[in-house]
Parts: sequence; structure tokens; C-alpha cells
Amino acid sequence: MKILEVTNVDFSLRQFLWPLMRALRARGHEVIGVCADGPHLAPVRADGFAVRVVPMARSFSVVAQARAFVALVRLIRRERPDLVHAHMPISGLLARFAAFVCRVPVVAYTCHGFLFNQPGSARRRGLALVLEWVAGKVTGRYFTVSREEAGDARRLWVHRGAVPVGNGRDPEVFRPSVEVRRRIRVALGVAEDAVVVIAVSRLVRHKGYPELLRAMEGVPGAELWIVGERLESDHGDDMAGAFGRARELLGGRLRMLGYRDDVADLLCAADIFVLPSHFEGLPMSVIEAMLCGLPVVASDVRGPREQVVAGETGLLVPPGLAGPLGRAMARLAGDAALRYRMGEAGRARACALFDERRIVERTVALLTASR
Repeated sequence: MKILEVTNVDFSLRQFLWPLMRALRARGHEVIGVCADGPHLAPVRADGFAVRVVPMARSFSVVAQARAFVALVRLIRRERPDLVHAHMPISGLLARFAAFVCRVPVVAYTCHGFLFNQPGSARRRGLALVLEWVAGKVTGRYFTVSREEAGDARRLWVHRGAVPVGNGRDPEVFRPSVEVRRRIRVALGVAEDAVVVIAVSRLVRHKGYPELLRAMEGVPGAELWIVGERLESDHGDDMAGAFGRARELLGGRLRMLGYRDDVADLLCAADIFVLPSHFEGLPMSVIEAMLCGLPVVASDVRGPREQVVAGETGLLVPPGLAGPLGRAMARLAGDAALRYRMGEAGRARACALFDERRIVERTVALLTASR
């Protein structure tokens, strides 16, 4: 089959779609990536994949979305795929409607989080739900990364056949390593007995950074490593004020490491992983941290609460509150034995539930099934 894998931006294609594209190619399918242009496409193209650039926009601009829709229709008519597999909320809507207009034989969608489940006005959430209802009618194969949102899709009649497929990472890439831990800490000038809290995500408000920075004030002695960058397509407050204040208060305890390709190594060198998001799909970063043997402190929201077993593999806290977040991190920072037990349990759980090979194999089977 000829398959178009469609998402919004280059970062998403590289981080989320690339392993699936590889698996589909290994089974003899012709796979083409589709998204907005960007530097993260370089390794995907170097791997031999064609990537078609479409002017995707992560906004509610009618003009921008119309431009992207027309480009998708033209691309689909030119490529004549057997299957269009769409991802992410806005690009997912556009790609599915474009595939329907072009009469693509199979239209599939993987939901990485519903817009109607995210904070916002009732009008915006209602519109998102209506659009999902309509798009669900033209979607043949409907997947979600989380079990909870598959349940939402069925319960709200978005798609009665929604199937949760999960997310995964390679346990051989993300794994604990004493040697790597030592090497990274030496390179960064961090003492072996220093407690390191690490956060890995895009630098956007809904990842909970203002709360995290305030919460670190209540975890004396611990360092905070922030790994990630703000994408050009990200919207909202750039949080310059929050980061500036944190630099003044935390001093050398705050390290902004930027975008890194050695996330697995950095996780090995840390002691606690934190993701205080306001909403999520099924975050890859939590899976990566669990595989590296880290206890996880995360918000009690869709996605993370499917991954983290509170009290066993980490701690769950209410979103948007610095106090409970700080107390959870302080509890782990002060108890090395607890960190070890939770980290061990977390890796075992991640290996059992979030192994990339098994997740991808199941997705490929569901995606390409003849029916």
C-alpha cells in the first residue's frame, strides 16, 4: 500500500511517527510523511523517507487552515494513496476531510489528545467536539493513544469503534546505566550524591512550568534540569518572567539544557522525573523516564494517570498547584530508597505496557488489516 502519515509539525513527525513509518516500510509499504517544514525532518529524510511539506498551522486561523486544506487536497490527488493516517487535533481534522474529499480508500486517525478535553471556553470546546463528531463519520479506523480517551470517543459517539493503541519507546535505548549516569554528571559538573529533578518537554505554559519553578523553591538542595525548547509554532506566554524569576531564586540549581538528542542519557543521570502538565495525551517523556528507572511526579490528568501507579511507580498531584507538586518532589528528594523502589517498579511497568516494538506492531496490524 501507499500510505501518507500526516501530522502538524516536524517535531511531531520525528518524535511520534518515525518508528511507525519504519515499521510500515519494513512490511513492504510505501510510506510518505506529511507535515510543516522544519529542521527535525533532516534525520527522517536521511533515513530514506520522502517527506512532503504542507503549510500546517497550529492555530484557529480560518485563512491558514483553508490554505493547509487546499494543499492537502492537491497533495493527496497527486500522490493517490491507498491510506491516509492522520495525527494531532487540527492536522487530523484537515487530513481526514481532505482524504474523504479525494475518496481515499482508507482514512485512519490516531488521537493524541482531544481539544474538547483541554482547558478553554465552553464555545471552543463545544466546537471541537462537533468537529470531532463530523470527522468521526469519515474515519474508518480510529485510534487513541490513551484508554481514557478511547472511552470518551465511544461514550460521546465520536467513533464507536475507537481503539486505544498506546505509545511506546525502546527499552534497550531508554534504560538505567551507572556508567552513563557518571559520565553525564562529570560532564555537567554535578556531584554524584546531588539530587536531580528533570523535566523533558516543550517550553509551553500548559506543561506546568510556572508551578514547577515555584515548587522547586520548596525542594532545597535539589537541582532542576529542563530539557526542551519552544517551537516556532507554539502559542501563548513564553514564560520569560517565570524563568527569569526562577534564575534569580534558584541560581545554579536551575539548568536550562535546551533541545537535546541524548535525552536517554540525561534521564539516566537524574533522580526524579516531573511532568506537571495541565493536559496530556499519553506522554512519551513519562514512558522514557519510567524505562530509565526514574520515579515520576505527574499531574493527575488523562494520560499520566494511566501510566503512573500512585504510590508504586511515582506520585500524582493536582494540576496547576505548586504546593502539592513541591511536597511530592521533596518527599522523593529526601528518600533515596523510595526513589529506587518506585523506579524499579516503573521500569517493569513500562517494559510490560509501553514497549515500542509491541505498540508499533499492533498499530501496523490494525492500520493495514484487510476489512
